[in-house]
Amino acid sequence: MAGGNVLSVEGLTKRFGERLIFEDLHFGLDRGQKAALVARNGTGKSTLMKVLLDLEAPDTGTVTFAGDVRIAHLSQDHGLDVDRTILANLFAADNAAMRAIRQYEEATKREDADALQSAYDAMDRADAWSYEAQAKEILGKLGLHDTDRFVDNLSGGEKRRVALAKCLIEQPDLLLLDEPTNHLDLGMIEWLEGYLARAKTTLLMVTHDRFFLEVVCDTILELENFTLHKYPGNWSYFLEKKSERSANEHAQRDRARSIMRRELEWVRATPQARTGKSKSRLDAFKGLKKKASVRLEEDEVRLELDPARLGGKILELHRVRKAYTEDKVILDGWTYHFKPGERVGLVGDNGAGKSTLIHLMTGEDIPDGGKVVIGDTVVFGHFSQEPPNFDEGMKVIEALYEIAEFMPLKKGKKLSAGQLLERFLFPRHRHHDFIHKLSGGERKRLHLLRVLMANPNFLVFDEPTNDLDVFTLGILEEFLLDFPGCLLLVSHDRYFMDKLVDHVFVLDGLGGVRDFPGNYTQYRTKADGEEKAQSARDAVAAKLESDRKAAENSSGRKGDYSQRLSYNEQREYDGLEDVIAALETEKTQLESALSAPDLDHEEVTRLANRLGEVTADIETKTERWIELDERA
Repeated sequence: MAGGNVLSVEGLTKRFGERLIFEDLHFGLDRGQKAALVARNGTGKSTLMKVLLDLEAPDTGTVTFAGDVRIAHLSQDHGLDVDRTILANLFAADNAAMRAIRQYEEATKREDADALQSAYDAMDRADAWSYEAQAKEILGKLGLHDTDRFVDNLSGGEKRRVALAKCLIEQPDLLLLDEPTNHLDLGMIEWLEGYLARAKTTLLMVTHDRFFLEVVCDTILELENFTLHKYPGNWSYFLEKKSERSANEHAQRDRARSIMRRELEWVRATPQARTGKSKSRLDAFKGLKKKASVRLEEDEVRLELDPARLGGKILELHRVRKAYTEDKVILDGWTYHFKPGERVGLVGDNGAGKSTLIHLMTGEDIPDGGKVVIGDTVVFGHFSQEPPNFDEGMKVIEALYEIAEFMPLKKGKKLSAGQLLERFLFPRHRHHDFIHKLSGGERKRLHLLRVLMANPNFLVFDEPTNDLDVFTLGILEEFLLDFPGCLLLVSHDRYFMDKLVDHVFVLDGLGGVRDFPGNYTQYRTKADGEEKAQSARDAVAAKLESDRKAAENSSGRKGDYSQRLSYNEQREYDGLEDVIAALETEKTQLESALSAPDLDHEEVTRLANRLGEVTADIETKTERWIELDERA
């Protein structure tokens, strides 16, 4: 497709009754642009996406797409045909390859030679012959290997992944994604991140995955206070510029308050002073009052819990074994003793046993062998993926009162149940709503607040980031960074995990648990380096074996001077071993540096990038040494 504008939005306004959602929005997307829409939950992201897709009508304004643009949309509702197989749903895609395939199938049925030739040519033009292989590759990356399964028999997460695969396989010009990382494990998310970063399609997505916002996106659109702010950059650029804007807003608010105090004295003066000539000044005062009363995000009080102190014995696992079948071993004699203040990430492929391990640790399940010892002072706060079965007739605030009316904070302070609800996006007018009115995401947030309200000293969080926006995630992160107890965290949000954990338990799915000293990104960097190094070692071994066999069968290859090393090649060959050894030393130093506990995100990224460069350099120079060694 030619360059130019894909989407244009002009003067968009939407209300629900008296409630304003957004007003007079103007923005556009160019071909190839990758934008993310961020906002607090409940402030209009989903409504704006629906208006763009013509699923909701705006009150005013227009949405215009380029005439030739093809759109694919991943919504929270998968939209698949449940009576068809996975592959059949994918083959219903509307793109050139699928149209060519359908044309070819129709021509084959009709046995029309001219139509068949035309369809054959269309298949060539669309590269449709390899379409099924491409579809199966994407499905494989998303953990969907049996493509003949009917969609009706899939889990909710599997349906969601099929819907995502369908969007990607359609190869649209404009891709609209609503939380694409939900129901993906960490490996799938990393693959999708790379796929979208390389794709030429235009992208607009709603996501709370800040690695996506950092690596994939080149534009951040923030919906705040009914209007849209555009930041031409990735997530770190957005944070920098938003901080500057926030500082300006603070200054403007403070100036408005100062002026308002003077104006208030005038407004309270004798009525005779307020003649018709003063109307403009009264109007200005109302505007000042509005500016001065704005509550900025930074005004919110930080949550600093004061949980009960943990004793000497916290949580001990002694030679714990757990298996479902002989082929499905979760733990095979694992021993570990938790220490005060530990912050652990738990990673592993889907089905490796992360949730099972959590249930063993919290006493919700018993091991097949060994024992789990929970200390007397431990108060678990377990946030599970499935919210509890709430009493549907209970009111929202009553669900917290059932736990406690106040949460103790440090320095003798306390936070009421109502204040906690407001902090996590339940406005005061919703506190007395019945629970049966809540959405799935709101129920999960209420579940989270009940966990916090119990004032635990050992938090176990199983995917807490789903259904939270990036700003609420920031609130939760700040709270958890100050949390003095133990933390065990399962999350597909790499940014969230990297900020909070000191080491990682890696479940291999075969009963083994590896304890890695570092956060998730450090673990992945080291694991990737190990895999590449092993591949290089395997290549060297294979080459050496090949050389040995060739030497045995050789009849005087050394005498072939046309293949011998030149003077410069001999010098290069003589120095390569020292160069490779130096690179290996630097690699070891980088891996050690990445294990340091106090690195900030920028330093982790710098070190990880350098480690990748060094590892690639080792591979290149090793291959060159092998090549020269064959002729030495």
